[in-house]
Amino acid sequence: MPHDSRQPHADKAGGGSPAGSACLGVGVGLRAPHYRQFLEQRPATGWLEVHTENYLDRAGWDWHVLQSLRRDYPVSLHGVGLGLGSARGFSTEHLQRVRELVRAVEPALVSEHLCWGAVQAHQLNDLLPLALDGAALDLLCARVQQVQEALQRPILLENVSTYVRFRGDAMSEAEFMAELARRTGCGLLLDINNLYVNQCNHGEDALAALAALAALAAIAPGTVGEIHLAGHLVTPQAVIDHHGATVAEPVWALYQAALRRFGAVPTLIEWDTDIPALGVLLGEAEKARAHLAGVATAQGLAGSANLAKPDAREACVAPDSPQRQAVRGEPDATLAQHQQAFAGGLFDPAQALLATAPLAPHAQLEHRYALYRGNLSATWHKVLAAAYPVIAQLVGDEFFEALSKAYGRAHPSDSGDLNRFGAHFAAFLADFPHVADLPYLSDMATLEWALHRAHYAPDAPAATAQALAALAPDAFEQCAPGLHPACTPLALATSVVALWQAHQPGGAPFPQHMAAASYCVVARPRWKATVTPLPAASYAALAVLRDGGTFGAALDAAFDADDDFDMAGQLQCWLDAGAINDWMHDE
Repeated sequence: MPHDSRQPHADKAGGGSPAGSACLGVGVGLRAPHYRQFLEQRPATGWLEVHTENYLDRAGWDWHVLQSLRRDYPVSLHGVGLGLGSARGFSTEHLQRVRELVRAVEPALVSEHLCWGAVQAHQLNDLLPLALDGAALDLLCARVQQVQEALQRPILLENVSTYVRFRGDAMSEAEFMAELARRTGCGLLLDINNLYVNQCNHGEDALAALAALAALAAIAPGTVGEIHLAGHLVTPQAVIDHHGATVAEPVWALYQAALRRFGAVPTLIEWDTDIPALGVLLGEAEKARAHLAGVATAQGLAGSANLAKPDAREACVAPDSPQRQAVRGEPDATLAQHQQAFAGGLFDPAQALLATAPLAPHAQLEHRYALYRGNLSATWHKVLAAAYPVIAQLVGDEFFEALSKAYGRAHPSDSGDLNRFGAHFAAFLADFPHVADLPYLSDMATLEWALHRAHYAPDAPAATAQALAALAPDAFEQCAPGLHPACTPLALATSVVALWQAHQPGGAPFPQHMAAASYCVVARPRWKATVTPLPAASYAALAVLRDGGTFGAALDAAFDADDDFDMAGQLQCWLDAGAINDWMHDE
Protein backbone atom coordinates (compact mmCIF):
# COMPACT_ATOMS: atom_id res chain seq x y z
CA MET A 1 0.00 0.00 0.00
CA PRO A 2 1.40 3.46 -0.86
CA HIS A 3 2.55 5.43 2.16
CA ASP A 4 0.04 8.08 3.20
CA SER A 5 1.97 11.14 4.30
CA ARG A 6 -1.04 13.06 5.64
CA GLN A 7 -0.76 14.31 9.20
CA PRO A 8 -3.26 12.35 11.30
CA HIS A 9 -4.36 15.42 13.27
CA ALA A 10 -3.65 19.10 13.44
CA ASP A 11 -1.81 19.27 16.76
CA LYS A 12 0.64 16.43 16.16
CA ALA A 13 4.15 17.53 17.06
CA GLY A 14 7.51 16.55 15.75
CA GLY A 15 6.70 16.23 12.04
CA GLY A 16 5.95 12.53 12.42
CA SER A 17 8.90 11.83 14.72
CA PRO A 18 8.06 8.96 17.05
CA ALA A 19 9.96 10.62 19.86
CA GLY A 20 7.84 13.76 19.94
CA SER A 21 5.83 13.05 23.09
CA ALA A 22 5.48 16.56 24.47
CA CYS A 23 2.09 16.97 22.72
CA LEU A 24 0.71 13.43 22.67
CA GLY A 25 -2.82 14.29 23.82
CA VAL A 26 -5.22 11.34 23.70
CA GLY A 27 -4.33 8.07 21.99
CA VAL A 28 -5.82 4.63 21.45
CA GLY A 29 -4.52 1.10 21.63
CA LEU A 30 -3.69 -0.32 18.21
CA ARG A 31 -5.27 -3.75 17.76
CA ALA A 32 -5.22 -6.11 14.78
CA PRO A 33 -8.91 -5.67 13.81
CA HIS A 34 -8.20 -1.99 13.16
CA TYR A 35 -4.94 -2.39 11.21
CA ARG A 36 -6.48 -1.95 7.79
CA GLN A 37 -8.41 1.20 8.70
CA PHE A 38 -5.33 2.82 10.19
CA LEU A 39 -3.24 1.94 7.14
CA GLU A 40 -5.79 3.19 4.64
CA GLN A 41 -7.39 6.13 6.46
CA ARG A 42 -4.87 7.39 9.05
CA PRO A 43 -7.70 8.39 11.42
CA ALA A 44 -7.13 11.34 13.71
CA THR A 45 -5.73 10.32 17.08
CA GLY A 46 -2.86 11.69 19.10
CA TRP A 47 -0.78 8.53 19.37
CA LEU A 48 -0.88 4.73 19.35
CA GLU A 49 -0.03 2.25 22.06
CA VAL A 50 0.85 -1.36 21.27
CA HIS A 51 1.55 -4.36 23.45
CA THR A 52 5.29 -4.94 23.38
CA GLU A 53 5.04 -8.72 23.25
CA ASN A 54 3.10 -8.67 19.97
CA TYR A 55 6.11 -7.22 18.13
CA LEU A 56 9.14 -8.86 19.73
CA ASP A 57 9.92 -10.85 16.58
CA ARG A 58 10.09 -7.61 14.56
CA ALA A 59 8.89 -9.40 11.44
CA GLY A 60 5.81 -10.20 9.41
CA TRP A 61 2.55 -8.36 8.95
CA ASP A 62 2.28 -6.93 12.48
CA TRP A 63 5.75 -5.43 12.24
CA HIS A 64 5.03 -4.04 8.77
CA VAL A 65 1.91 -2.31 10.10
CA LEU A 66 3.72 -0.83 13.08
CA GLN A 67 6.62 0.38 10.96
CA SER A 68 4.20 2.03 8.54
CA LEU A 69 2.13 3.76 11.20
CA ARG A 70 5.00 5.00 13.34
CA ARG A 71 5.88 7.39 10.50
CA ASP A 72 2.67 9.29 11.23
CA TYR A 73 1.88 8.55 14.88
CA PRO A 74 3.98 8.62 18.03
CA VAL A 75 4.06 5.09 19.46
CA SER A 76 4.10 3.81 23.03
CA LEU A 77 5.31 0.30 23.88
CA HIS A 78 3.26 -1.19 26.71
CA GLY A 79 4.70 -4.43 28.08
CA VAL A 80 2.80 -7.24 29.76
CA GLY A 81 5.44 -9.97 29.91
CA LEU A 82 8.39 -8.92 32.07
CA GLY A 83 6.75 -9.69 35.42
CA LEU A 84 9.03 -7.28 37.26
CA GLY A 85 7.89 -8.39 40.71
CA SER A 86 8.60 -12.10 40.16
CA ALA A 87 10.91 -13.35 42.91
CA ARG A 88 11.87 -16.27 40.67
CA GLY A 89 11.66 -16.76 36.91
CA PHE A 90 12.45 -13.23 35.71
CA SER A 91 13.74 -13.60 32.14
CA THR A 92 16.78 -11.60 31.07
CA GLU A 93 16.33 -13.08 27.58
CA HIS A 94 12.89 -11.47 27.39
CA LEU A 95 14.37 -8.17 28.56
CA GLN A 96 16.98 -8.32 25.80
CA ARG A 97 14.24 -8.81 23.20
CA VAL A 98 12.39 -5.80 24.63
CA ARG A 99 15.59 -3.77 24.43
CA GLU A 100 16.06 -4.61 20.75
CA LEU A 101 12.44 -3.66 20.03
CA VAL A 102 12.81 -0.34 21.84
CA ARG A 103 15.90 0.42 19.79
CA ALA A 104 14.07 -0.38 16.57
CA VAL A 105 10.84 1.52 17.32
CA GLU A 106 12.23 4.52 19.23
CA PRO A 107 8.94 4.88 21.10
CA ALA A 108 7.75 8.04 22.79
CA LEU A 109 6.95 6.04 25.94
CA VAL A 110 7.81 2.61 27.35
CA SER A 111 5.74 1.10 30.13
CA GLU A 112 5.23 -2.07 32.14
CA HIS A 113 3.10 -3.24 35.06
CA LEU A 114 3.52 -3.32 38.83
CA CYS A 115 2.97 -7.05 39.15
CA TRP A 116 4.62 -10.44 39.08
CA GLY A 117 3.98 -13.26 36.62
CA ALA A 118 6.54 -16.06 36.90
CA VAL A 119 7.88 -18.68 39.27
CA GLN A 120 10.98 -20.81 39.02
CA ALA A 121 9.62 -23.36 36.55
CA HIS A 122 7.32 -21.37 34.31
CA GLN A 123 5.56 -18.18 33.28
CA LEU A 124 1.97 -17.50 34.30
CA ASN A 125 1.37 -14.77 31.70
CA ASP A 126 -0.87 -12.73 33.96
CA LEU A 127 -0.62 -9.48 35.91
CA LEU A 128 -0.58 -11.01 39.39
CA PRO A 129 -0.94 -8.96 42.60
CA LEU A 130 2.09 -7.81 44.55
CA ALA A 131 2.43 -7.77 48.30
CA LEU A 132 2.71 -4.13 49.32
CA ASP A 133 5.66 -4.49 51.67
CA GLY A 134 9.34 -3.68 51.91
CA ALA A 135 10.57 -6.95 50.39
CA ALA A 136 8.45 -6.53 47.27
CA LEU A 137 9.42 -2.87 47.02
CA ASP A 138 13.13 -3.68 47.22
CA LEU A 139 12.75 -6.30 44.50
CA LEU A 140 10.76 -3.94 42.26
CA CYS A 141 13.36 -1.21 42.68
CA ALA A 142 16.13 -3.57 41.64
CA ARG A 143 14.20 -4.82 38.62
CA VAL A 144 13.13 -1.37 37.47
CA GLN A 145 16.73 -0.20 37.68
CA GLN A 146 17.83 -3.28 35.73
CA VAL A 147 15.30 -2.55 33.00
CA GLN A 148 16.09 1.15 32.83
CA GLU A 149 19.80 0.41 32.57
CA ALA A 150 19.14 -2.11 29.78
CA LEU A 151 16.89 0.28 27.86
CA GLN A 152 18.94 3.38 28.71
CA ARG A 153 15.80 5.34 29.48
CA PRO A 154 13.25 5.68 32.28
CA ILE A 155 10.08 3.64 32.03
CA LEU A 156 6.52 4.06 33.28
CA LEU A 157 5.03 1.56 35.74
CA GLU A 158 1.28 0.94 35.78
CA ASN A 159 -0.87 0.13 38.79
CA VAL A 160 -2.86 -3.06 38.16
CA SER A 161 -6.34 -4.12 39.17
CA THR A 162 -6.41 -6.78 41.87
CA TYR A 163 -8.97 -9.09 43.41
CA VAL A 164 -6.98 -9.93 46.56
CA ARG A 165 -4.67 -8.16 48.99
CA PHE A 166 -2.07 -9.64 51.34
CA ARG A 167 -2.16 -9.92 55.12
CA GLY A 168 1.33 -8.47 55.39
CA ASP A 169 0.73 -5.32 53.34
CA ALA A 170 2.60 -2.51 55.07
CA MET A 171 1.63 0.42 52.86
CA SER A 172 -1.03 1.58 50.47
CA GLU A 173 -0.67 1.05 46.75
CA ALA A 174 -0.14 4.80 46.26
CA GLU A 175 2.62 4.86 48.90
CA PHE A 176 4.25 1.85 47.23
CA MET A 177 4.17 3.52 43.81
CA ALA A 178 5.43 6.84 45.13
CA GLU A 179 8.38 5.24 46.90
CA LEU A 180 9.22 3.16 43.83
CA ALA A 181 9.28 6.29 41.67
CA ARG A 182 11.34 8.19 44.24
CA ARG A 183 13.98 5.46 44.55
CA THR A 184 14.34 4.55 40.87
CA GLY A 185 13.48 7.69 38.93
CA CYS A 186 10.84 5.81 36.95
CA GLY A 187 7.56 7.41 35.96
CA LEU A 188 4.06 6.22 36.74
CA LEU A 189 1.33 5.14 34.36
CA LEU A 190 -1.83 5.82 36.30
CA ASP A 191 -4.66 3.51 35.26
CA ILE A 192 -7.77 5.30 36.48
CA ASN A 193 -10.04 2.33 35.82
CA ASN A 194 -7.77 0.11 37.92
CA LEU A 195 -7.90 2.63 40.77
CA TYR A 196 -11.69 2.48 40.63
CA VAL A 197 -11.75 -1.33 40.40
CA ASN A 198 -9.51 -1.60 43.46
CA GLN A 199 -11.66 0.91 45.31
CA CYS A 200 -14.68 -1.29 44.68
CA ASN A 201 -12.91 -4.58 45.43
CA HIS A 202 -10.99 -3.54 48.55
CA GLY A 203 -12.79 -0.49 49.90
CA GLU A 204 -9.79 1.69 49.08
CA ASP A 205 -10.17 5.43 48.54
CA ALA A 206 -9.19 6.26 44.96
CA LEU A 207 -9.31 10.00 45.61
CA ALA A 208 -6.93 9.58 48.55
CA ALA A 209 -4.60 7.62 46.27
CA LEU A 210 -4.64 10.47 43.76
CA ALA A 211 -3.86 12.94 46.54
CA ALA A 212 -0.91 10.84 47.76
CA LEU A 213 0.54 10.62 44.26
CA ALA A 214 -0.07 14.33 43.71
CA ALA A 215 2.14 15.05 46.72
CA LEU A 216 4.96 13.19 44.97
CA ALA A 217 4.24 14.94 41.68
CA ALA A 218 4.56 18.29 43.44
CA ILE A 219 8.13 17.34 44.36
CA ALA A 220 8.97 15.62 41.06
CA PRO A 221 6.82 17.14 38.29
CA GLY A 222 6.10 14.79 35.42
CA THR A 223 6.20 11.65 37.58
CA VAL A 224 2.74 10.68 36.32
CA GLY A 225 3.62 10.31 32.66
CA GLU A 226 0.53 8.63 31.26
CA ILE A 227 -3.07 7.80 32.14
CA HIS A 228 -5.10 4.80 31.03
CA LEU A 229 -8.88 4.66 30.75
CA ALA A 230 -10.86 1.47 30.11
CA GLY A 231 -14.09 -0.34 30.83
CA HIS A 232 -14.84 -2.89 33.54
CA LEU A 233 -17.37 -5.57 34.39
CA VAL A 234 -19.40 -5.58 37.61
CA THR A 235 -20.18 -9.02 39.07
CA PRO A 236 -21.68 -9.99 42.44
CA GLN A 237 -18.29 -11.15 43.72
CA ALA A 238 -15.92 -8.53 42.28
CA VAL A 239 -15.44 -5.76 39.76
CA ILE A 240 -13.34 -7.11 36.91
CA ASP A 241 -11.02 -5.03 34.78
CA HIS A 242 -11.86 -6.64 31.42
CA HIS A 243 -11.14 -3.78 28.97
CA GLY A 244 -14.25 -4.71 27.04
CA ALA A 245 -16.67 -1.78 27.44
CA THR A 246 -16.92 1.98 27.36
CA VAL A 247 -15.44 3.97 30.23
CA ALA A 248 -17.88 4.10 33.17
CA GLU A 249 -19.09 7.42 34.57
CA PRO A 250 -17.35 7.01 37.97
CA VAL A 251 -14.07 6.47 36.09
CA TRP A 252 -14.61 9.63 34.06
CA ALA A 253 -15.13 11.51 37.34
CA LEU A 254 -11.88 10.10 38.74
CA TYR A 255 -10.13 11.04 35.50
CA GLN A 256 -11.30 14.62 35.90
CA ALA A 257 -9.96 14.62 39.46
CA ALA A 258 -6.63 13.23 38.25
CA LEU A 259 -6.29 15.91 35.58
CA ARG A 260 -6.88 18.62 38.18
CA ARG A 261 -4.00 17.19 40.22
CA PHE A 262 -1.50 16.22 37.52
CA GLY A 263 -2.32 18.50 34.62
CA ALA A 264 -3.03 17.44 31.05
CA VAL A 265 -1.27 14.06 31.07
CA PRO A 266 -1.12 11.94 27.86
CA THR A 267 -4.15 9.66 28.01
CA LEU A 268 -4.90 6.33 26.36
CA ILE A 269 -8.20 4.54 25.73
CA GLU A 270 -7.68 0.78 26.20
CA TRP A 271 -10.00 -1.83 24.69
CA ASP A 272 -8.74 -5.42 24.51
CA THR A 273 -11.75 -7.75 24.58
CA ASP A 274 -14.89 -7.68 22.42
CA ILE A 275 -13.10 -5.05 20.35
CA PRO A 276 -15.66 -2.68 18.80
CA ALA A 277 -15.68 -0.76 15.54
CA LEU A 278 -12.90 1.80 15.39
CA GLY A 279 -15.43 4.63 15.51
CA VAL A 280 -16.52 3.55 19.00
CA LEU A 281 -12.93 3.58 20.22
CA LEU A 282 -12.27 6.99 18.69
CA GLY A 283 -15.50 8.26 20.23
CA GLU A 284 -14.19 7.37 23.70
CA ALA A 285 -10.94 9.12 22.83
CA GLU A 286 -12.90 12.23 21.87
CA LYS A 287 -14.58 12.25 25.29
CA ALA A 288 -11.16 12.08 26.95
CA ARG A 289 -9.92 14.85 24.69
CA ALA A 290 -12.76 17.09 25.84
CA HIS A 291 -11.82 16.48 29.48
CA LEU A 292 -8.18 17.12 28.66
CA ALA A 293 -8.94 20.36 26.87
CA GLY A 294 -10.84 21.59 29.92
CA VAL A 295 -7.78 21.41 32.16
CA ALA A 296 -5.03 22.26 29.66
CA THR A 297 -2.84 25.00 31.06
CA ALA A 298 0.49 26.60 30.36
CA GLN A 299 1.94 23.40 31.79
CA GLY A 300 0.92 21.67 28.54
CA LEU A 301 1.15 17.92 28.35
CA ALA A 302 3.88 17.85 30.95
CA GLY A 303 3.31 14.28 31.99
CA SER A 304 5.67 12.79 29.45
CA ALA A 305 7.91 15.73 28.68
CA ASN A 306 10.56 14.54 31.11
CA LEU A 307 10.45 11.01 29.73
CA ALA A 308 10.53 11.53 25.97
CA LYS A 309 14.25 11.74 25.22
CA PRO A 310 16.05 10.76 28.41
CA ASP A 311 19.73 11.20 29.01
CA ALA A 312 21.10 7.74 29.69
CA ARG A 313 22.68 9.03 32.89
CA GLU A 314 19.25 10.04 34.21
CA ALA A 315 17.55 6.82 33.19
CA CYS A 316 18.97 4.66 35.95
CA VAL A 317 20.44 4.76 39.40
CA ALA A 318 24.21 4.51 39.49
CA PRO A 319 25.43 0.95 40.24
CA ASP A 320 27.34 2.09 43.34
CA SER A 321 24.60 4.28 44.77
CA PRO A 322 23.15 3.51 48.23
CA GLN A 323 19.77 2.82 46.61
CA ARG A 324 21.27 0.24 44.28
CA GLN A 325 23.28 -1.41 47.04
CA ALA A 326 20.20 -1.68 49.21
CA VAL A 327 18.37 -3.89 46.73
CA ARG A 328 21.20 -5.96 45.30
CA GLY A 329 21.15 -9.70 46.02
CA GLU A 330 18.63 -12.52 46.19
CA PRO A 331 14.90 -11.77 46.44
CA ASP A 332 13.28 -12.28 49.83
CA ALA A 333 12.72 -16.00 50.51
CA THR A 334 9.27 -15.48 52.03
CA LEU A 335 8.17 -13.47 49.01
CA ALA A 336 9.35 -16.27 46.72
CA GLN A 337 7.54 -18.90 48.81
CA HIS A 338 4.28 -16.96 48.76
CA GLN A 339 4.44 -16.51 44.99
CA GLN A 340 5.22 -20.20 44.50
CA ALA A 341 2.24 -21.15 46.66
CA PHE A 342 -0.01 -18.68 44.81
CA ALA A 343 1.04 -20.22 41.49
CA GLY A 344 0.61 -23.77 42.78
CA GLY A 345 -3.03 -23.14 43.60
CA LEU A 346 -3.66 -21.86 40.08
CA PHE A 347 -2.58 -25.18 38.62
CA ASP A 348 -4.04 -27.42 41.33
CA PRO A 349 -7.23 -26.37 43.16
CA ALA A 350 -6.27 -28.74 45.97
CA GLN A 351 -3.45 -26.32 46.83
CA ALA A 352 -5.75 -23.30 47.03
CA LEU A 353 -5.84 -23.32 50.85
CA LEU A 354 -2.05 -23.02 51.01
CA ALA A 355 -2.08 -20.42 48.25
CA THR A 356 -4.59 -18.15 49.99
CA ALA A 357 -3.05 -18.38 53.47
CA PRO A 358 -0.96 -15.19 52.99
CA LEU A 359 -3.94 -13.28 51.57
CA ALA A 360 -6.06 -10.81 53.50
CA PRO A 361 -9.38 -12.26 54.69
CA HIS A 362 -12.44 -11.48 52.59
CA ALA A 363 -15.92 -12.96 52.34
CA GLN A 364 -15.35 -13.66 48.64
CA LEU A 365 -11.68 -14.68 48.94
CA GLU A 366 -12.11 -18.18 47.49
CA HIS A 367 -14.03 -16.88 44.50
CA ARG A 368 -11.67 -13.97 43.93
CA TYR A 369 -8.59 -16.17 44.02
CA ALA A 370 -10.35 -18.48 41.55
CA LEU A 371 -10.60 -15.53 39.15
CA TYR A 372 -6.84 -15.78 38.65
CA ARG A 373 -7.14 -19.50 37.94
CA GLY A 374 -9.84 -18.67 35.42
CA ASN A 375 -7.59 -16.06 33.81
CA LEU A 376 -4.84 -18.65 33.39
CA SER A 377 -7.19 -21.17 31.75
CA ALA A 378 -8.73 -18.48 29.56
CA THR A 379 -5.29 -17.39 28.38
CA TRP A 380 -4.35 -20.96 27.45
CA HIS A 381 -7.61 -21.35 25.55
CA LYS A 382 -7.37 -18.01 23.73
CA VAL A 383 -3.74 -18.44 22.68
CA LEU A 384 -4.12 -22.04 21.51
CA ALA A 385 -7.35 -21.26 19.65
CA ALA A 386 -5.54 -18.49 17.75
CA ALA A 387 -2.68 -20.81 16.80
CA TYR A 388 -4.82 -23.90 16.10
CA PRO A 389 -8.16 -22.70 14.68
CA VAL A 390 -8.82 -25.81 12.56
CA ILE A 391 -8.26 -28.16 15.50
CA ALA A 392 -10.66 -26.02 17.54
CA GLN A 393 -13.26 -26.48 14.79
CA LEU A 394 -12.63 -30.20 14.51
CA VAL A 395 -13.12 -31.00 18.20
CA GLY A 396 -15.60 -28.27 19.17
CA ASP A 397 -15.10 -25.40 21.60
CA GLU A 398 -16.04 -27.26 24.79
CA PHE A 399 -13.59 -30.09 24.18
CA PHE A 400 -10.92 -27.67 22.93
CA GLU A 401 -11.22 -25.68 26.14
CA ALA A 402 -10.65 -28.85 28.17
CA LEU A 403 -7.79 -29.76 25.84
CA SER A 404 -6.23 -26.34 26.44
CA LYS A 405 -6.33 -26.82 30.21
CA ALA A 406 -4.75 -30.25 29.95
CA TYR A 407 -2.01 -28.93 27.69
CA GLY A 408 -1.33 -25.90 29.89
CA ARG A 409 -0.86 -28.09 32.94
CA ALA A 410 1.36 -30.53 31.06
CA HIS A 411 3.38 -27.84 29.24
CA PRO A 412 3.24 -24.57 31.21
CA SER A 413 4.38 -21.47 29.41
CA ASP A 414 8.12 -20.89 29.57
CA SER A 415 8.14 -17.40 28.04
CA GLY A 416 6.64 -13.98 28.59
CA ASP A 417 5.96 -14.08 24.85
CA LEU A 418 2.72 -16.03 24.46
CA ASN A 419 3.34 -16.43 20.74
CA ARG A 420 5.70 -19.24 21.79
CA PHE A 421 3.08 -21.07 23.83
CA GLY A 422 1.73 -24.09 21.99
CA ALA A 423 5.06 -25.27 20.56
CA HIS A 424 4.57 -28.75 22.07
CA PHE A 425 0.91 -29.18 21.13
CA ALA A 426 1.51 -31.70 18.34
CA ALA A 427 3.58 -33.96 20.60
CA PHE A 428 1.01 -33.55 23.38
CA LEU A 429 -1.84 -34.63 21.09
CA ALA A 430 0.13 -37.63 19.84
CA ASP A 431 0.29 -38.96 23.41
CA PHE A 432 -3.05 -37.69 24.75
CA PRO A 433 -5.26 -40.77 25.30
CA HIS A 434 -8.56 -38.92 24.86
CA VAL A 435 -7.81 -38.25 21.17
CA ALA A 436 -6.24 -41.61 20.39
CA ASP A 437 -9.03 -42.28 17.87
CA LEU A 438 -8.14 -39.06 16.01
CA PRO A 439 -4.52 -39.66 14.98
CA TYR A 440 -4.64 -36.90 12.37
CA LEU A 441 -4.96 -34.21 15.07
CA SER A 442 -1.24 -34.35 15.79
CA ASP A 443 -0.46 -33.85 12.10
CA MET A 444 -2.89 -30.95 11.95
CA ALA A 445 -1.14 -29.38 14.93
CA THR A 446 2.20 -29.72 13.15
CA LEU A 447 0.75 -27.94 10.11
CA GLU A 448 -0.95 -25.18 12.07
CA TRP A 449 2.12 -24.51 14.22
CA ALA A 450 4.21 -24.11 11.06
CA LEU A 451 1.65 -21.54 9.87
CA HIS A 452 1.74 -19.79 13.23
CA ARG A 453 5.53 -19.52 13.26
CA ALA A 454 5.61 -18.44 9.61
CA HIS A 455 3.55 -15.41 10.62
CA TYR A 456 6.36 -14.31 12.98
CA ALA A 457 9.34 -15.51 10.95
CA PRO A 458 12.08 -13.01 10.05
CA ASP A 459 11.55 -10.90 6.96
CA ALA A 460 13.92 -11.73 4.11
CA PRO A 461 13.91 -11.42 0.32
CA ALA A 462 12.90 -14.50 -1.65
CA ALA A 463 14.55 -15.76 -4.82
CA THR A 464 13.09 -14.67 -8.15
CA ALA A 465 12.76 -16.38 -11.50
CA GLN A 466 15.09 -13.78 -12.99
CA ALA A 467 17.83 -14.63 -10.51
CA LEU A 468 17.55 -18.34 -11.28
CA ALA A 469 17.49 -17.73 -15.02
CA ALA A 470 20.72 -15.75 -14.76
CA LEU A 471 22.59 -18.79 -13.41
CA ALA A 472 24.63 -20.91 -15.79
CA PRO A 473 23.70 -24.63 -15.66
CA ASP A 474 26.76 -25.58 -13.61
CA ALA A 475 26.24 -22.66 -11.23
CA PHE A 476 22.60 -23.67 -10.78
CA GLU A 477 23.61 -27.24 -9.91
CA GLN A 478 26.08 -26.03 -7.28
CA CYS A 479 23.90 -23.28 -5.80
CA ALA A 480 22.71 -23.99 -2.23
CA PRO A 481 20.24 -21.16 -1.54
CA GLY A 482 18.51 -22.53 1.54
CA LEU A 483 14.86 -21.88 2.31
CA HIS A 484 13.21 -18.61 3.26
CA PRO A 485 12.95 -18.20 7.08
CA ALA A 486 9.15 -18.45 6.86
CA CYS A 487 9.27 -21.64 4.78
CA THR A 488 8.69 -25.11 6.23
CA PRO A 489 8.23 -28.19 4.00
CA LEU A 490 6.12 -30.84 5.72
CA ALA A 491 5.63 -34.57 5.23
CA LEU A 492 2.54 -35.68 7.14
CA ALA A 493 1.28 -39.21 7.74
CA THR A 494 -2.38 -38.32 7.18
CA SER A 495 -4.45 -36.28 4.71
CA VAL A 496 -4.46 -33.16 6.85
CA VAL A 497 -3.39 -30.85 4.03
CA ALA A 498 -6.69 -31.47 2.24
CA LEU A 499 -8.53 -31.35 5.58
CA TRP A 500 -6.96 -27.98 6.36
CA GLN A 501 -7.95 -26.68 2.92
CA ALA A 502 -11.52 -27.86 3.47
CA HIS A 503 -11.75 -25.63 6.55
CA GLN A 504 -10.72 -22.46 4.70
CA PRO A 505 -13.27 -20.04 3.20
CA GLY A 506 -14.38 -21.46 -0.13
CA GLY A 507 -12.23 -24.50 0.59
CA ALA A 508 -11.92 -27.81 -1.21
CA PRO A 509 -14.11 -30.83 -0.44
CA PHE A 510 -13.29 -32.85 2.65
CA PRO A 511 -10.93 -35.78 1.98
CA GLN A 512 -12.61 -39.16 1.58
CA HIS A 513 -9.92 -40.94 3.58
CA MET A 514 -7.52 -39.66 6.20
CA ALA A 515 -4.98 -42.49 6.08
CA ALA A 516 -3.06 -41.27 3.02
CA ALA A 517 0.16 -39.30 3.52
CA SER A 518 0.22 -35.66 2.42
CA TYR A 519 2.91 -33.11 1.65
CA CYS A 520 2.98 -29.32 1.59
CA VAL A 521 5.11 -26.26 2.02
CA VAL A 522 4.18 -23.53 4.48
CA ALA A 523 5.48 -20.12 3.43
CA ARG A 524 4.69 -16.41 3.63
CA PRO A 525 4.92 -14.92 0.15
CA ARG A 526 3.02 -11.67 0.77
CA TRP A 527 2.63 -11.12 4.52
CA LYS A 528 0.04 -13.88 4.90
CA ALA A 529 1.24 -17.41 5.65
CA THR A 530 0.00 -19.98 3.13
CA VAL A 531 -0.16 -23.74 2.65
CA THR A 532 0.75 -25.11 -0.78
CA PRO A 533 0.15 -28.85 -1.40
CA LEU A 534 3.11 -30.68 -2.93
CA PRO A 535 3.78 -34.04 -4.54
CA ALA A 536 6.12 -36.26 -2.54
CA ALA A 537 9.02 -35.64 -4.93
CA SER A 538 8.73 -31.88 -4.53
CA TYR A 539 8.83 -32.26 -0.76
CA ALA A 540 11.95 -34.43 -1.07
CA ALA A 541 13.70 -31.69 -3.04
CA LEU A 542 12.74 -28.93 -0.61
CA ALA A 543 13.90 -31.07 2.31
CA VAL A 544 17.36 -31.21 0.72
CA LEU A 545 17.42 -27.42 0.32
CA ARG A 546 16.20 -27.00 3.89
CA ASP A 547 19.16 -29.06 5.10
CA GLY A 548 21.67 -26.95 3.17
CA GLY A 549 21.91 -29.01 0.00
CA THR A 550 22.40 -27.75 -3.55
CA PHE A 551 19.84 -27.48 -6.32
CA GLY A 552 21.59 -30.41 -7.99
CA ALA A 553 21.21 -32.63 -4.93
CA ALA A 554 17.61 -31.48 -4.49
CA LEU A 555 16.69 -32.43 -8.04
CA ASP A 556 18.43 -35.79 -7.63
CA ALA A 557 16.24 -36.47 -4.59
CA ALA A 558 13.13 -35.45 -6.51
CA PHE A 559 13.85 -37.69 -9.50
CA ASP A 560 14.75 -40.57 -7.18
CA ALA A 561 11.23 -40.24 -5.75
CA ASP A 562 9.49 -39.76 -9.11
CA ASP A 563 10.99 -40.31 -12.56
CA ASP A 564 8.32 -37.99 -13.99
CA PHE A 565 9.02 -35.12 -11.60
CA ASP A 566 7.93 -31.81 -13.17
CA MET A 567 11.02 -29.74 -12.43
CA ALA A 568 9.91 -26.55 -14.19
CA GLY A 569 6.40 -26.62 -12.73
CA GLN A 570 7.54 -27.30 -9.16
CA LEU A 571 10.33 -24.75 -9.33
CA GLN A 572 7.74 -22.15 -10.32
CA CYS A 573 5.54 -23.35 -7.46
CA TRP A 574 8.39 -22.78 -4.99
CA LEU A 575 9.05 -19.32 -6.37
CA ASP A 576 5.36 -18.37 -6.22
CA ALA A 577 5.28 -19.43 -2.57
CA GLY A 578 8.41 -17.43 -1.77
CA ALA A 579 10.00 -20.63 -0.49
CA ILE A 580 13.56 -20.14 -1.75
CA ASN A 581 15.93 -17.80 -0.01
CA ASP A 582 17.49 -15.02 -2.10
CA TRP A 583 21.08 -16.24 -1.96
CA MET A 584 22.30 -13.24 -3.95
CA HIS A 585 21.03 -10.92 -1.22
CA ASP A 586 22.90 -12.97 1.39
CA GLU A 587 26.12 -12.59 -0.57
